[in-house]
Amino acid sequence: MKYNVSLLPIALVCFSIFVSSCKGKDATETAPEKSQNLIAILDTIWQKEQIPLRLRDSVMAIYGPESKEAEVYQNTYRKNHATNIIKVKNILETYGWPDSTQIGTQGNLTICNVLQHTDQDTREHYIPLMKQAVLDKKLEPRFLVRAEDRIATDKGELQIYGGQMKYYPETKSFNVWPVYDPINIDKRRAAIGLDSIGIFLKNRFNFDWNLEEQIKRSEEFERLRSKN
Repeated sequence: MKYNVSLLPIALVCFSIFVSSCKGKDATETAPEKSQNLIAILDTIWQKEQIPLRLRDSVMAIYGPESKEAEVYQNTYRKNHATNIIKVKNILETYGWPDSTQIGTQGNLTICNVLQHTDQDTREHYIPLMKQAVLDKKLEPRFLVRAEDRIATDKGELQIYGGQMKYYPETKSFNVWPVYDPINIDKRRAAIGLDSIGIFLKNRFNFDWNLEEQIKRSEEFERLRSKN
């Protein structure tokens, strides 16, 4: 059999492209595979974040928030969190904000929880991405406002929706970080689909919201801030 020598280079190139294409197809992550991988990664992150926190909170109820027993689990949490924030950043930088159909509400909760407990610069860096995710219906507004409240409290400003609690050493108790316009907080919360502040605090922290007390605390907070 005779071969047309002039056609051999073309044939070799075509064969090379075909092989390369097959390899690329095999290496490409399909949508279901990507979703499964993200869910698995986020589930591991959630467990490593939440288990030491739950153990810490249980010990705190017995020995107190400043006890050595509580500090053991707090240190475990800090160590896990340092690894988890790297994983979350990698997900966001690789995929953008994942669609809720890929990771579900639990996946969003995991990402937001990790971001919520990282440093201020990182949280502020991802606020624009979170806002876009809300606009794209990938993220529920409640996650965004929680992050914005956390940033406000860390800046020493009044929070808007009341999701942030703080431990006050002088009274050895937790209380709500002062809120902007406490009288109308439930209107603001209802506007974005949140439960009333009373229901939220009771369910989340077993804390009783007292409007009169919180009005006084917010007024005192503003008075002291204006002096400084």
